[in-house]
Amino acid sequence: MKRILFLIIFVISVLPVYSQENLSFIYINGSNNNNLKMKNWYMNGVKKLHPILKKYFEKNTDAQAYFNKNGKIKINDEPIIFFWGYKSSRDIDYVKKQIKLTKRFSALGSYFAKIFLTENFHDAIWIQKPNNMQPVIEELNIIVKQEAEKGNDVVLYGYSAGAFVAYEYMFNKLRYINPEEFFTQINADEDIIQFIKTHPNKNTCLSALSKQYADIGSIDYTNKFILNENKIKLKKNLLNLDEMTEKACIPERKLKGVVYFANAMPLFYSDLFDDNFDLNIYNSLLIRHILENGMFMLTVNFREDPLGFSLSKNLTIKEIEQHLNMKINNPSGIIYNNSDVWAFRLFIIAHQCYWSAAKTFAKAVIKSLVEGYKFQYDLKYQKKVKQEHKKKSGL
Repeated sequence: MKRILFLIIFVISVLPVYSQENLSFIYINGSNNNNLKMKNWYMNGVKKLHPILKKYFEKNTDAQAYFNKNGKIKINDEPIIFFWGYKSSRDIDYVKKQIKLTKRFSALGSYFAKIFLTENFHDAIWIQKPNNMQPVIEELNIIVKQEAEKGNDVVLYGYSAGAFVAYEYMFNKLRYINPEEFFTQINADEDIIQFIKTHPNKNTCLSALSKQYADIGSIDYTNKFILNENKIKLKKNLLNLDEMTEKACIPERKLKGVVYFANAMPLFYSDLFDDNFDLNIYNSLLIRHILENGMFMLTVNFREDPLGFSLSKNLTIKEIEQHLNMKINNPSGIIYNNSDVWAFRLFIIAHQCYWSAAKTFAKAVIKSLVEGYKFQYDLKYQKKVKQEHKKKSGL
């Protein structure tokens, strides 16, 4: 009997205790974090914010229920900091050298303005370039996969230009592409569509379709998806697509959501809101995927933050369907904007004060998650919010 008890205790002790730590928060840095001083500023800020966010998440029963209907979710004690700032340092050093060369013939105000703009906006421009962005999101995917292997789900926090990384990561790595639907939308040859019907694939991501992985096709300079012109090779690659999906894409249902904060995306990604922009077809598929798979996409900004932009006004599921011209089946996810949070800071420092106002920010994130769900799924609450908005608008 003692031997049996010892064996049971031993087996329990060596089994992975996934239920203890099953949600990891990954924080993605923003612009102007490309030197040691700014890296330390960012990392110290995250280390201050994370335990407060963890505390508010774990004590809020509504937030807990959203993640796990049958029990509590425990958030990892340690934050995961995904730092890409140093990758732009070589380029920004070059720009600074060029600025120094102009010092002798620049007006003093112009010279300091160049330094200010370079320090604060260079990285935000640098990270948007595909040749810079793609290696960054590949590294982020390695971290997410490592967490998945431990049994952990993941939430991304994209700060400032880090919101660009979080968005591009979802856009390229989430499995929202149904191959048959995708090929029909891009008007592929009937021969290829029939081949896909005969040899069906699982849902995949844009990265898996790229030359780096399955080599199905690529997005050209006009933002159109162009199929591999070699049909024999294309069909052969389609047979390997499921394998490439596992290599390239986020593990199924492991990314639970993203929080954009101090979000400057509309300023730098304004083409995403252009109806003539071809990739909006795939943005629509991404939004549908988020809503149908119980994920959330929150935007939380301080009112005083001059670079904190709203992604859009809050829309009901019905309004989203009308806007996308697309049916959303059994929605359970949240897309919600909360950009009216008072930090009670001067506007000149508000973009950098999400750490010093950590409690205010943490409360706003929880409030956005809870109110976002109520707004999209509680008809009485939805009606109340819309009436209040009409009163404020004077309509």
